[in-house]
Amino acid sequence: MRILCTLTYYRPHTSGLTIYVERLARGLARRGHQVTVLTSQYDPSLPKIEMRDGVRVVRAPVLARISKGVIMPTFGWLATRLSLEHDAMSLHLPQFDAPGLAVRGRLLKQPVVLTYHSDLKLPPGLLNRVANRVVDVANEAAAALATRIVAYTQDFADHSPYLRRWRNKVTIIPPPVEVADVSEAEITAFRRRWNLQGPVIGMAARLASEKGVEVLLEALPRILAVYPTARVLFAGQHEQVLGEEAYALRLAPLFERFRDHWMFLGTLNAREMATFFPNLDVLVVPSLNSTETFGLVQVEAMLCGTPTVASNLPGVRQPPLMTGMGKVVPIGDAAALADAIIEIIANRAAYIRPRDEVAALFSTERTVEEYERLFAELRDAR
Repeated sequence: MRILCTLTYYRPHTSGLTIYVERLARGLARRGHQVTVLTSQYDPSLPKIEMRDGVRVVRAPVLARISKGVIMPTFGWLATRLSLEHDAMSLHLPQFDAPGLAVRGRLLKQPVVLTYHSDLKLPPGLLNRVANRVVDVANEAAAALATRIVAYTQDFADHSPYLRRWRNKVTIIPPPVEVADVSEAEITAFRRRWNLQGPVIGMAARLASEKGVEVLLEALPRILAVYPTARVLFAGQHEQVLGEEAYALRLAPLFERFRDHWMFLGTLNAREMATFFPNLDVLVVPSLNSTETFGLVQVEAMLCGTPTVASNLPGVRQPPLMTGMGKVVPIGDAAALADAIIEIIANRAAYIRPRDEVAALFSTERTVEEYERLFAELRDAR
């Protein structure tokens, strides 16, 4: 099949959503499908058209930004041209342009599959409130036009006001999870490079308000009282994160306070992440709201033998609950987070499960096969 995937940001931008779509697109291409990704040229230095791992990427130039949103005058023309070249659409929400794409798919009698990754919750402010409302309306219109809507877990689908309204269209497909194969020598080299000693707590995310970084910072004094040499390794973009400048400034005094126990590693590539996870005693996902619906990094860590602590959010709590490799704590509760981290460090072996058990639940191949089956079913039905 010829499949058109669309989303606002794509690689090299790093987020759970972009990683998900990259893995899905590459997996479909490996199975012989012709895959195009239509996205924004959020960085003017990126090429407008390129091939990445067998996937054609087409980027629409950005005229202006509204918070994390972008205005792309040529997007509509590109969407029309590309929709005529393809047999099916894979739209990834939240995305303001989704309704227009879904209309094109309907007119062309193509399967239109929405994947709902998360709610959009922009920082406080009048403009952001308007933007949130506009995207909410766009998501509703896209759902009405879509053939099917994909959610990561039944847990999130049952608790999402958006997905509950469209439950007759919802299909559950586990997210794509993969970890690069690395040698013991590479894992050891990572440990030596960062001089890792004592308990190591990991967090892999952008420095963004919904990620709950401040909850881990507030938990540190309680952790350090038990493990004085504990350190946090933060893997991910922490500087110039779109729309998060005020958040970074607010947390700056806490980062300074714990500078001897907090290390920013920056954005790591796939091989570096595969050496990051095994060097952790525990990975934490202290997210605060429904902009986080699963946390792919949890399963990646588990595949490397590392337990996790997750917020009690629908979807986010599923990896530790499904595998037994971790604990779930109340949202925003720094004391509970600290206690869970201390418990896992002290009894880590009790939270380890065989890699094969985790891989049986989550893998890129399983995700791609289920999308492929869904597209084929919808095509044949038409």
